[in-house]
Amino acid sequence: LRAEELEAITKAIEIIASNSVSGSAEKHLPTLAQTAASLAQLRAGGESRAAQQRVAEFLRGRGQQLSSRVLSAVAERAAADPFAKVKKMIKDLIVRLMEEANEEAEHKGWCDTELSTNEQTRKEKTEAVETLHAEIDELEASIAKLTEDITELTKAVAELDAAMAEATKLRQEEKEKNTQTIKDAEEAQTAVAQALTVLKEFYAKAGSATALVQKSGRQDPTAPEIFDSPYKGMQSENGGVVGMLEVIESDFARLEADTKAAEASAQKEYDTFMTDSKVDKEAKTKDIEHKTAKKQDEEQ
Repeated sequence: LRAEELEAITKAIEIIASNSVSGSAEKHLPTLAQTAASLAQLRAGGESRAAQQRVAEFLRGRGQQLSSRVLSAVAERAAADPFAKVKKMIKDLIVRLMEEANEEAEHKGWCDTELSTNEQTRKEKTEAVETLHAEIDELEASIAKLTEDITELTKAVAELDAAMAEATKLRQEEKEKNTQTIKDAEEAQTAVAQALTVLKEFYAKAGSATALVQKSGRQDPTAPEIFDSPYKGMQSENGGVVGMLEVIESDFARLEADTKAAEASAQKEYDTFMTDSKVDKEAKTKDIEHKTAKKQDEEQ
């Protein structure tokens, strides 16, 4: 619209500056008041007036077409005022329009700069938002992983507590059983040793008593039969009673030794298991505390 308005004004200036208008005005208008009776001057004045009206009509038409109040005002002034004033108004209008065009150009440059700056700012903000979204996604994944780890560690600690409690219970039961077995084996060994002492003393005494032999070749038929060798009783049958008791004594001794060894081995294994479990539990507990603190920090 601005360009069309300038075009209309320029065309109006050309019409006014033509010989039909400007030449006639300069030639006839100054003397029109003094020579009103001159037919030629009247004719020339009529032509100038007609040209002025054409200019006014042209400006009015372009003003309506372009919806320009400035052109409409100029058209009204052109229809009533002298051409010199119209020219000045048109020139002033051109200057004003040129100034406005320059201002618009400057404003457009400022707008372009602002748009460019805003576009760069928008780009930076968009990148920042994308980065923040990525960080949020990463934090959410980290929090989910920490939650899963904490759950698994808590479950592992509970299982360790249960395993240690069960191992302690079994160890106590096994220890009580082994202690009783050792006690029984010791008592059995003591009893067997006492029995062996009794038997050994008896057979030693019996052997001494039956060591007598007949000194004469004849013997009274009514006399009881005597031993021709030391009395051994049941010692000679299947290894003897004493030998059997000695085997039993050694069995109880072996049972005592084996039970003590098994007890020592079981106690050592239990102590090792408990130590390892406590170390593992402490490590898992600290890991739970660390992951819980990290999760709380990331959730804030």
